Amino acid sequence: MMTLATIIKEFETSFLEHYAHLLLPSHKKALAVMKDCRSAVSPKMLAQCSDEDCQLCRFIPHSCGQRHCPHCQSYEGQRWIDHQLEKQLPAEYFLLTFTLPYQLRQLAWFHQRLVFSLLFACVQRVLQTFTQNDQQLGGTAGFTAVLHTHSRRLEFHPHIHVVIPGGSIHQKNRLWRVKTGKYLFKQQSLAKVFRAILLKELVANQLEVPKDCPKKWVVDCKSVGNGSKAIIYLGRYLYKGVIREEDIIACEDGMVTFRYTESKTRTVKTRTVPGEEFLWLFLQHILPKGFRRVRSYGFLHPCSKRAVLLLQLICRFKLRPMQKRERPGIVCPRCGAKMRIIRTLIPVAEVKQLVAQSLRPSVGQVM
Repeated sequence: MMTLATIIKEFETSFLEHYAHLLLPSHKKALAVMKDCRSAVSPKMLAQCSDEDCQLCRFIPHSCGQRHCPHCQSYEGQRWIDHQLEKQLPAEYFLLTFTLPYQLRQLAWFHQRLVFSLLFACVQRVLQTFTQNDQQLGGTAGFTAVLHTHSRRLEFHPHIHVVIPGGSIHQKNRLWRVKTGKYLFKQQSLAKVFRAILLKELVANQLEVPKDCPKKWVVDCKSVGNGSKAIIYLGRYLYKGVIREEDIIACEDGMVTFRYTESKTRTVKTRTVPGEEFLWLFLQHILPKGFRRVRSYGFLHPCSKRAVLLLQLICRFKLRPMQKRERPGIVCPRCGAKMRIIRTLIPVAEVKQLVAQSLRPSVGQVM
């Protein structure tokens, strides 16, 4: 397994020579931070073994904490998944995918914050309209939308995944109404309305729509049972990068090889590209600073927790018991006991001084 930090250090110079004119400030900052993730130059924290007979002390490098780093944020991703599973409701769940056509991807790249915000707003408007006009539902929808900008081959491919229960809260009588059947809405109808609304918003925001914009867009809608698998799938890359470090299988002769699973055939394939191109494939999915890639609407909005709990109580919907997930601890390399953090964010220069002068002999041997 190759780490992303190792690849950045090896190809950073040549990468900047070829792609510096395409990089945004957010790209450059992410590149610099992820290069030092858990490395010798990153800040340290001092940990001490909890075993009284051992009391080994070690300086442990900090993670970078960058939300796109594949080496960090695993704990936050699992917490998000647990939180979403706690909001499950007694209804059939559906996974919808709203895809931006190829002809509009260049426009999205140069106006990411605006176009991505319009994507979220249009998806919200489409689903709320369809839910209110549906004969069985006829109420307010609740759903969670997640923005993905990558294909499985790491190409720039903006699309929004939506996990939505086939149920609604009726606006007048406040009753929970569930839709029966395997289909939520017609995909062709969703695509037509989505296309019309988004193109109108792009023009209203003075963005030039390409003349070759297709008339037929793609919206996929499929049933996903109780929604658990779809939530886990979306949470996998929510707080991590677009590729796992386990999938970077080789870095030889200036080329990087990674594996991916093809969406249609579900077969595992590999792709080999120059190291500089691999970094570009990764960095082009860095979102603008502060931009939220996941948003919840309707009765699944974070401010509607009481409504969800009330629905679960009225419908007598029993959730599986959720254990409070604890952050992974640090294990002592000498005795295997847990280590406790004594001090955090120690600069590298101070660490060297502490080791050289042996300022902490009472807490054990510093390694």
